[in-house]
Amino acid sequence: MVEALGTYWPYLVVVAGGLVTYGIRVFGVALAGRISVDSQVFQWVGCIAYGLLAALIARMILMPVGVLQEAPLTFRVAGLAAALAAFFLVRRNVLAGCIAGVGTLVALTALFGLK
Repeated sequence: MVEALGTYWPYLVVVAGGLVTYGIRVFGVALAGRISVDSQVFQWVGCIAYGLLAALIARMILMPVGVLQEAPLTFRVAGLAAALAAFFLVRRNVLAGCIAGVGTLVALTALFGLK
């Protein structure tokens, strides 16, 4: 089939991928405009998003890959504790939590070094 399309097959693949990607996004935007913010479906989607985020963060702390793997578990957990404390102390500010968590991890690794 690639021979039948000649040299234009890469462009067809890019256009098809774009249609699928942006088609789903357009469908989501159109559907989101019809869902009430106070509805059960909206709350369920929010819970799923928070659950996925929590799972990704837990995986990064407990089973890291790359450079983060060199930091001891106690440093990673201390960064998590600092992030949670800052998040709640600064009226649920995500930026403050991120800065506190990363800052704690960087400070601990700078002071005590890696494994």
